[in-house]
Amino acid sequence: MSDKHVYFFGDGKAEGNASMKNLLGGKGANLAEMNLIGVPVPAGFTITTEVCTVYNDKGRDYTVDLIKSEVEAKIKETEEAMNAKFGSKGEAFPLLLSVRSGARVSMPGMMNTVLNLGMNDETVKLVAEKSGNERFAWDSYRRFIQMYGDVVMGVEAEDGKHDPFEIEIDKLKEAKGYELDTEFTPEDLKTLVEKFKKVVHDRTGDDFPTNPWDQLWGAVCAVFDSWNTERAIYYRQMHQIPAEWGTAVNVQAMVYGNMGKNSATGVAFTRDAATGEDIFNGEYLIDAQGEDVVAGVRTPQEITVEGSRRWAKRAGVSEDDRKAKYPSLEEAMPEIYKELDATQQKLEDHYSDMQDLEFTIQDGKLWILQTRNGKRTGSAMVRMAVEMLDQGMIDEKTALLRQEADKLDELLHPVFEKKALESATVITKGLPASPGAATGRVVFFANDAEEWKNRGEEVVLVRQETSPEDLKGMHVANGILTARGGMTSHAAVVARGMGKCCVSGAGDVRVDYEGRTFKVGDRVVKEGDWISLNGSTGEVYEDKVATVNPELSGNFAKIMELAEKYTKMYVRTNADTPHDAQVARDFGAKGIGLCRTEHMFFEGERIIAVREMILAEDEEGRRKALAKLLPMQREDFEGILEAMDGFGVTIRLLDPPLHEFTPNDEASQEEMAKELGVPADVVKSKVESLHEFNPMLGHRGCRLGNTYPEITEMQARAILEAAVNLKKKGKDPRPEIMVPLIGTVEELKLQKEIIDRIANKVFEEKGESIDYLVGTMIEIPRAALTADKVAEVAEFFSFGTNDLTQMTYGYSRDDAGKFLPIYLNKGILKNDPFQVLDQEGVGQLVQMGTEKGRSSNAKLKVGICGEHGGEPSSVKFCGTVNMDYVSCSPFRVPIARLAAAQSAIELDK
Repeated sequence: MSDKHVYFFGDGKAEGNASMKNLLGGKGANLAEMNLIGVPVPAGFTITTEVCTVYNDKGRDYTVDLIKSEVEAKIKETEEAMNAKFGSKGEAFPLLLSVRSGARVSMPGMMNTVLNLGMNDETVKLVAEKSGNERFAWDSYRRFIQMYGDVVMGVEAEDGKHDPFEIEIDKLKEAKGYELDTEFTPEDLKTLVEKFKKVVHDRTGDDFPTNPWDQLWGAVCAVFDSWNTERAIYYRQMHQIPAEWGTAVNVQAMVYGNMGKNSATGVAFTRDAATGEDIFNGEYLIDAQGEDVVAGVRTPQEITVEGSRRWAKRAGVSEDDRKAKYPSLEEAMPEIYKELDATQQKLEDHYSDMQDLEFTIQDGKLWILQTRNGKRTGSAMVRMAVEMLDQGMIDEKTALLRQEADKLDELLHPVFEKKALESATVITKGLPASPGAATGRVVFFANDAEEWKNRGEEVVLVRQETSPEDLKGMHVANGILTARGGMTSHAAVVARGMGKCCVSGAGDVRVDYEGRTFKVGDRVVKEGDWISLNGSTGEVYEDKVATVNPELSGNFAKIMELAEKYTKMYVRTNADTPHDAQVARDFGAKGIGLCRTEHMFFEGERIIAVREMILAEDEEGRRKALAKLLPMQREDFEGILEAMDGFGVTIRLLDPPLHEFTPNDEASQEEMAKELGVPADVVKSKVESLHEFNPMLGHRGCRLGNTYPEITEMQARAILEAAVNLKKKGKDPRPEIMVPLIGTVEELKLQKEIIDRIANKVFEEKGESIDYLVGTMIEIPRAALTADKVAEVAEFFSFGTNDLTQMTYGYSRDDAGKFLPIYLNKGILKNDPFQVLDQEGVGQLVQMGTEKGRSSNAKLKVGICGEHGGEPSSVKFCGTVNMDYVSCSPFRVPIARLAAAQSAIELDK
């Protein structure tokens, strides 16, 4: 850790720059950078992420002592830059501060912010006197008490109830007959200040602090504390952000958008974050502060004339009414707009990426409060990268690295069917905050969304406006609908980051939390009713609306072409049917990495034949039953090999224990006995004999094939006959027969001898031969440890990381759900190892197995076919160990292709 803990920025100077995100956080690094390139930024300083780590390790007192002198020195520099005084007694305009978080990567709304810090009963009078604006002074004071009371002192809404401060605001509005906060007079605001102080005292037992330095340290520590709030931890887990990174704290001079009609605040994007269109857009509010825009308390107006006209068209507002009541910033403050437009272009050109910026206009002067690479939807991400590439802003490798592999998932799922939309009933219309199609049952609380989802329900979360506390509910919901808020509200920004469909600012919606309903005019929609959201148009429909698969062309195809150009690993799919194989091939899969033959056994005549084999008394009986399965299996394999014509198809021999093919309950056993024409007692006795105390380590995989060779014989014959039949039709089948669950090379040898013997018989009978491979699935640690010996027999390895993870950790996949969430929350594990490959432990076995295998067999083909084969960070790890391919489910193929290309680019750096 360095000796310097606090970095100043302001007045065109800065001690940091954009390259220091790890130390200063994204926000702090960009505040410094903007100063260096001449963008007007209020002065301030950044307390580093390293201090957050110290705070978490050693606590508040130690941390404050560590940085106190540095912070005091930077406050003086800020005072000089802004010509103001912190804790002023009248000698200068009071310096009020904002205190904000700033992690390495953007975590919108997840951590705490305090504005207007430094206000007290004396300061508010001084601000009123020096500014000549009493209303502004008292409005800033009531905002400070509300925010500090919530963030630092813990005054928050109880479950299912309104914010206690908002309750006081609503009471006063009702008493005065006001519609908007902006109607409050200075006397009204003085009343609110006293009521807010009483709320704080009643809820906490403490008076509101008046010393500015006490306020500052309270806010700084509250920001550090917010790094470990439940919502921040949940967000980090969702986006795989390491807990040890910590957050910086940015302390910055306040500038004021609530000083009257010549002041404003807003959020802007240099390109459309929802569609990717190259158009400046955003929202602003006159006489407001930044949280008003983000929180959705007031529905904001558009920045550009074009955006305003689009909004008016959606809202059914005439052009005359739009100009009179909802003018754009371009119309209301044309000179400021020109400066803002020039600044946004300067920022995008400098960072070569779409920027999300916050600005304040204080009495006719523009200030930029922050800029960051903007969150965007999957479709916007792809479009922006391709268009920036075409515009010469970035190169091909950057265009690929700019993609978040998981976000491609948004482009691969259904959209509303056009015909179904024509007959759909529109309930209401809001803003198209995050595109997509979502259908679900209405719920009104985040906790309910989680509970309903856990019991298998599809849900849409409906809120007046969302807050960071709603994060878990938003995550599990299919879509989000809010009555208030604009395109830059919390709901909109977070939904876009998640890839969730969102309609915000549906002003006709009246949410009744207590009655668990919402109304649009006379229409009442109850909790549990079905609705559908169109996040691309903002329309909300009654009931369910049918969907269709999306078209994947244009910009998406361009990204896939670039991935193909730069990748070194190819991608296969896990598929058990010709349909799944074709879907994956259409997505660019080059073969099948895992075909599970047991999945073909569970229907109709097949399951009867399998059960007949299980009940057989001897080998002759088993062979008789297997003969019935042979033509069915052959037909299956012909379909799959044909769908992947010209590419390798890895077919795994029977893997699960036999008890999985028999019923456990008595009624089903009796039904099975009827089907097979045997007494029920025979079935019951057989099922009991198959019982194992630990089936995952029992009689399964190659152990079945070695104890009942006739099973392997039937499957090998079905595969090879299917391949020969296709070859005779002019096709190019490439079967790869995989032996599962080997722990010793001898197990593989026995199985390979059977397969090779059957192959020779089939080729002799058919008068035709084909090339085939015999390999194994490495899923037992011992197989990885002895991979050099195994590779003397195997022609390929496929790492089955589901079971390899299970056996390495000693965690049962079926039972780990009882403790894994607790382990993740307590930091015992950083990720669920069944979702994200454990590179330190399981990965070491994978790397060792690959290296040892190739040491004795230079031609050894190596791949992975567990669930990790479609998870981006796991795919990138596979690139580092020089695997030939990864294999994943069909709809993950594009994601794996992109991650494989990114891995190759990163390794070449």
